[in-house]
Amino acid sequence: MKIDFDGIQAFVVIAELGGFNKAAEHLHVTQTALTRRIQKLEAYLDLKLLDRTTRYVELTAVGREFLPQARVIVGEMTAAVSRLKDMSKNSRGNFTLACVPTMAGQILPKLMREYAKSCPRNRIRLLDATSYEVRDAVLNSQAELGIGIHGEQHPDLNETPLFDDPLMFFCRESNPLSSRESVTWSDMSDADLIVVSNLTATRVFMDYQLAKRGISLSGAYEVQHHATAISLVAAGVGCAILPASTFQEGDRPGVRRIPLVSPIVKRKVILITRKNNTLSPAAEAFFELIKKTHFGLTPTT
Repeated sequence: MKIDFDGIQAFVVIAELGGFNKAAEHLHVTQTALTRRIQKLEAYLDLKLLDRTTRYVELTAVGREFLPQARVIVGEMTAAVSRLKDMSKNSRGNFTLACVPTMAGQILPKLMREYAKSCPRNRIRLLDATSYEVRDAVLNSQAELGIGIHGEQHPDLNETPLFDDPLMFFCRESNPLSSRESVTWSDMSDADLIVVSNLTATRVFMDYQLAKRGISLSGAYEVQHHATAISLVAAGVGCAILPASTFQEGDRPGVRRIPLVSPIVKRKVILITRKNNTLSPAAEAFFELIKKTHFGLTPTT
């Protein structure tokens, strides 16, 4: 069933202003065009809504009964269109962001604070998940945007490079290696390493890069999350190899973050969107913000 909104709107305005002349001026149309709208609506309904003479316009009994419902229809449509225009003009609305947990510790909070300044009425629903789950969330439209780690590219996803995130050595100040300006992978052969699960993108990437160079490391402890590894390092349980973005130097008293060299291994952090999928104004505003943000790490190429 096709709803004749123009006709219903014309009927409501005529009823409220009491005549065709004032209604035509209000709607910025000619009286002839306004008359056609009413005639079309009445023909569609097969009912007379208005009695019109040269001197007056009156609602029929059916018109009086229909008027309250017509007002609701016009009011709701006008409000809905107004909200959409407001969203478009001011980037207002809500959206879902999927993000790897390492970004949630340092970089993402800064982005969200900056976003809140420019879009204070917007809300972000955050899905913290593995890089694989981030891709799936965007692919299945559970999230409009995703921040993940570069891997095998999906044909239905767009990837915007953000920055290179080098793996670094984390240890307590009491560790023999803590005074070094840099640490080599071979220096860690006897270290009590805390490693993240081989189901994470970081671990898969690290193992692949080291295997290419004939380097093998085994961990004394295995955890599921980067935050757990940092907590264990801070507690003096062992040391860890984690992305630089996990935290900044000085965030945990007594914990050092030291560059890993020979070789330098970097993962690429990317912004993920779905191809041929128009972002909501709220998500588009965040997309533009993150593209122009300087993350304090090496921009990826």
